[in-house]
Order: sequence, then structure tokens, then C-alpha cells
Amino acid sequence: MMEQILAEPLWLVIWVFILMTVNTASLLFIKRVEARYVLVAWLINLPLMTYLFETFGYVRLLGLSHVVVWTPLLIYLWLKRKNWMPPQSLTDKWIALLFSVNLLSLVIDYIDVARWLLGERGVL
Repeated sequence: MMEQILAEPLWLVIWVFILMTVNTASLLFIKRVEARYVLVAWLINLPLMTYLFETFGYVRLLGLSHVVVWTPLLIYLWLKRKNWMPPQSLTDKWIALLFSVNLLSLVIDYIDVARWLLGERGVL
């Protein structure tokens, strides 16, 4: 899957690496419960996306992994926002960044999954 991602336009490759870096940074903030939830979501997302890739290929449906895993994560973070908004500590700033980055990605993923369900089944 990474081979196909790396063949994408540079902006998309950078975006994927931003997502990976921001989510993996949960390891740096593991003392916070929010970071532990992010890490669990990340660990669920990796095999789920791999399964979708192996089953369907490099198609818009890959976004389903984020839809299934990140939707509840972002709802949880939103409900806990009084703990990190306004961001004051480095951890709070990371959570705000993660929330923003994952939310933007999730919007794109919902659109991609909807397009796949509506018939756009071609390889990306």
C-alpha cells in the first residue's frame, strides 16, 4: 500500500506522512488518557486498513477504516475538549493538532467512502 501512496502527488504523500506522524506522536504523550485512546485507534486502524487494501485494492473504500475508527475517537475528544481547549500545554497543543488533522482527513474519507458506495470503484 505504501508503494502506491508514494506514487501519489507530493502533496498527498506529505499529507499521509503528517497523519502518520501526528497519530504516532501519541506515544510521546501516553501519560494522558486521550493519547492512549489515540494509540488504540491507531493500532486498530493499521490492520483494518491493511485488510481493506488486501481485499479491495487501492480504492476510495480505504477511507472506511478512518470512518469506523476515527469517528468515535473524535467524538470522544470533542466531548473531552474542556481538558485540552484552549491548548495550554504541549500535550494540549498536540491534541488540538491531532483533532484538526484527523477531522480534515475524516471529511475527505467520508466523501471517498460515499463516492465508492455510489459506484466509483476504480483504483485511485
